[in-house]
Amino acid sequence: MKIGLIADTHIPITAKVIPPQVAQAFKGVDMILHAGDIQITRALDELEQIAPVYAATGNNDYFEDHRMKPVQIFQLGGLRVAVLHVFTYPNPPLEHFERRYFDGRVDVVVYGDTHVPEIMREDGVVMINPGSPTSPGPNMYLGLGHVGILEISEGQVEARLVSLLELKGP
Repeated sequence: MKIGLIADTHIPITAKVIPPQVAQAFKGVDMILHAGDIQITRALDELEQIAPVYAATGNNDYFEDHRMKPVQIFQLGGLRVAVLHVFTYPNPPLEHFERRYFDGRVDVVVYGDTHVPEIMREDGVVMINPGSPTSPGPNMYLGLGHVGILEISEGQVEARLVSLLELKGP
């Protein structure tokens, strides 16, 4: 299973539409997980043209949509995957999030908020922030940033970041 990861799109505040390079990066994905700060339903609609979309509600999301929840939990390829917007690990520790938000142990955490792409691993848990495709951190300038890809197969996970600047436009 191949999963597209995206966060902090901030449509239409930082960009009018999802950058076309996102569709290129997400070619062949089975689903898209959005880790919040969407800001408008149309952004989810645009992503859904690529693959089914599920989103965590961000701290700048003041609308409701059937594809959004504060925290999303999925069983995917034998792994438990959590999606939320604000994830301040390591303070508090992972156990706090598992107890308070995830209702138990998870194998993958997808998060956003900082706009900074990163992948961390601890005690068998993969934690990935895909960054922002429209206002990359830490300086949050307007321009092309990053998305992420998760590949899950037979209980194993591979996570990688994709720089949209390195992809050619349409």
